[in-house]
Amino acid sequence: MNPKSISVIGLGYIGLPTAALLATNGYKVLGTDTNRNVVETINKGEPHIIEPDLDSCVQSAVENGSLRASLSPEKGDVYIICVPTPFKENKESESLTPDLQYVVEATKSIAPLIKSNDLVILESTSPVGTTERIYSILKKANVRVDEIHLAYCPERVLPGKIMAELVENDRVVGGLTPAASKVVADFYRTFVRGEVFETDAKTAEMCKLTENSFRDVNIAFANELSLICDKEGINVWDLISLANRHPRVSILQPGPGVGGHCIAVDPWFIVARDSDNAKIIRMARNVNNYKTDWVIEKIKIAAAEAMVKLGKSPTIACFGLAFKPNVDDLRTSPALHVTMELQSQGYEVIAVEPNIGFHDVLKLVGVEKGLEADVIVILVRHRQFLKPDIQELLELKNVLDFCGSLYQE
Repeated sequence: MNPKSISVIGLGYIGLPTAALLATNGYKVLGTDTNRNVVETINKGEPHIIEPDLDSCVQSAVENGSLRASLSPEKGDVYIICVPTPFKENKESESLTPDLQYVVEATKSIAPLIKSNDLVILESTSPVGTTERIYSILKKANVRVDEIHLAYCPERVLPGKIMAELVENDRVVGGLTPAASKVVADFYRTFVRGEVFETDAKTAEMCKLTENSFRDVNIAFANELSLICDKEGINVWDLISLANRHPRVSILQPGPGVGGHCIAVDPWFIVARDSDNAKIIRMARNVNNYKTDWVIEKIKIAAAEAMVKLGKSPTIACFGLAFKPNVDDLRTSPALHVTMELQSQGYEVIAVEPNIGFHDVLKLVGVEKGLEADVIVILVRHRQFLKPDIQELLELKNVLDFCGSLYQE
């Protein structure tokens, strides 16, 4: 057993996998969450989120006593903050700004527990300067901040592959001091097989935001192409495939927008910090948000045409609700937004989402039932929709395909 005890604050999509991974690497781990149901579920040895290999990892860690959950933190040697950093609308700047309420509350909750030589690590995606803000909060709480090691280390994982990528991916550790960078980086090297790079806190914070903003900009380029191609009567999938034959061109695939807790959110942190210079980043966000509205209008046009043909209100089947293929994660999903918006406007909507079993607002049906709808819309390229027998049936229908599910090179 590793002598260090770990306290992970926030047991969501990053906190719980991180806690479970550390518990299987010889650490004694306490996971903290404000949701009582989450705590009770984990203490039964069951994860409250679906992620490959997470269930067995949590079960074994709880059974051998290396992992337990609580509503409040306890003293440890390492504190890892993995709480949400949502955003809120800023009407003055016509953008979104980060809400650091949960980070602040998490910091205050551990302040009375921190002792000399402890490690305090922020993993939550945060705007530049957040680690310094944690320093100020702890100092105000009379923590001897010059005797602890405070650093920022963002996650870089893909939903559906979190357990593997927590171990395999390179990590960037940015301390408020060079000593903190080294100590915290050495801690990560005890369970990360990828390289661990040391830098300062601001660079590490900006690195995380840069990675997801880069992806958002490139997706916006593909989505913008799809709008232009639709107007010109060009198959955007053919176009991108041909353009990508160039040895130095690698265009991404368009979709109904951008979702998830990272790519759709992180660029706003940069824009909020420096709106004067983040022009391309802001424009990319606007393009990707507009693409979702454009998709809704295209579906409404198809529904109007179907109504004329059928003489009645058509049933619309939306295939896919998750923010990306083959996951159950609905966070800021453009597909979910499209489906919910159509229903709110009075359309008869059914949803086909094979990765979840229930939705409290939408009517979920199987693939076969979805194929009986009058208007079929494919919003997410789930593997279940790519099966040859399903593809054959879809090709017989008049399908609106917004993610290239029917495209074959």
